[in-house]
Amino acid sequence: MIRSSEGIEIPTSLAQWCDPHRMALVIYDMQVGICRQITGAAAIVERTGIALEAARSAGMRVAFTRHLSLPRKWMGATQLRTAMAWQRCDSPDMVEPWFPRDAEATQIIPELAPRADEAVFDKLTMSAFDSTALSFALHDCGVRAIALAGVAMEIGIEPTVRQAADNGFVAVVIEDACGFGNREARDRSMATLRFLGEAIITDVAGFCGALATGR
Repeated sequence: MIRSSEGIEIPTSLAQWCDPHRMALVIYDMQVGICRQITGAAAIVERTGIALEAARSAGMRVAFTRHLSLPRKWMGATQLRTAMAWQRCDSPDMVEPWFPRDAEATQIIPELAPRADEAVFDKLTMSAFDSTALSFALHDCGVRAIALAGVAMEIGIEPTVRQAADNGFVAVVIEDACGFGNREARDRSMATLRFLGEAIITDVAGFCGALATGR
């Protein structure tokens, strides 16, 4: 640990950040309807599952996010514009809510099903910190860092990582457990995160090894 003159402790290693009392694992949008759209989803599911089991074995808190669609009556200009872009339609009246709360497409894939003691945060935004109680819950439990896996890096994981710092958390990106829809956009996201330097970048092996070291 590095300690400031004011007594602030800053972990200096991944193992220190991965202390289950200090960190939570956030599985981002690993939903049935989203995984169907991602090339190489099976590999991401497998690697995310490895990270998830390591976190569970270490007693780390685990949270899942799910992207929701509101009923069309509750879709305002921002939601409709986003849906039109994603659904490639030029009329708001053609938009279909892809992720209603109880739809099969909205559910977390069975391979990564949340346990009873794991949190699920439903969101309307790309960042997991907007439109959810994630930040409150983490702060309330004394958690200072999050590790992230799931899909998709260039859509929601990057803004979540960047907003983590604005909310007072250190983000650890488990890079090979983060899927993407567009390779070039994903590479730009990773380049941005590396340039900013706020996030810690690791892989599944590094994350699992850090958990094992900390025991």
